[in-house]
Amino acid sequence: MGMMSEFKEFAVRGNVVDLAVGIIIGVAFGKIVSSFVADVLMPPIGLLIGGVDFSNLSITLQAATEGAEAVAVRYGVFLQAVFDFVIIAFAVFVVVRMLNKLKRKEVEAPAASVAPTVEEKLLEEIRDLLKQKTL
Repeated sequence: MGMMSEFKEFAVRGNVVDLAVGIIIGVAFGKIVSSFVADVLMPPIGLLIGGVDFSNLSITLQAATEGAEAVAVRYGVFLQAVFDFVIIAFAVFVVVRMLNKLKRKEVEAPAASVAPTVEEKLLEEIRDLLKQKTL
């Protein structure tokens, strides 16, 4: 089997396509969460803290000069990224938790008992008669 045909088999396999769709949806979800944190969540938190805009929080290590920009540690942007992560991690946790509950319900559900067939009933009767003869 040639390398190209192996790659084609790998690329069109269902799991790879599902993974690609998951990654694309995950990236889109990440953008939504980033916007939620930056545009919806952080402004009220900043207002409660005293009108602080988290995206502008930084520590300037070196002031800007004519030839160079300022060197600053932008910890406000980092805080927003941490909030993004926490929200995404919680959302993934909730989804995994729901999936695990569904799986547990499937496992806990007893299998429907199957009624024995005519042949099985006859075999059981023969077995019981044989047991009686040996005793």
